Amino acid sequence: MMLNMMAVTSSALNLVLASASTVNLDEKDRVFERMSGITRFLYENLPSYNVAYDIAGYATFIIVFLMSAIVYKLGFAKKLSIGRNVVIYTFLFLGCIVLTFLALFLPMIEGLIVAALILIVYKSRLWREKREQAKSVKTAKEM
Repeated sequence: MMLNMMAVTSSALNLVLASASTVNLDEKDRVFERMSGITRFLYENLPSYNVAYDIAGYATFIIVFLMSAIVYKLGFAKKLSIGRNVVIYTFLFLGCIVLTFLALFLPMIEGLIVAALILIVYKSRLWREKREQAKSVKTAKEM
């Protein structure tokens, strides 16, 4: 089922490029110019063996899913049971299909990278503050 959804997603993602390749080179160049930075880089540099099985479409989806999972884990995740985590990540997987469509012409991957960096800085500062607070409590108890 997952492979079917990924094949449908990839074929839908490549519909834009397939239609551009049948028209002329200028149309394909116009499509690439409108794509966001990382997505354009993937589509220009990864091999394309068949319109339905384009590696760039899968790579875009995997990057969107991984970055969404990182942002979720850093910013919103709580300690839950394994069953609940499976449900959450399943819906995250399904939602990333829609985000992959948006990632073609909007800077979704770039936005997820910025969000992850901001959350990493926030978590590291929070961890450092808790560590310093624990040290101060420990020194206060020793006195």
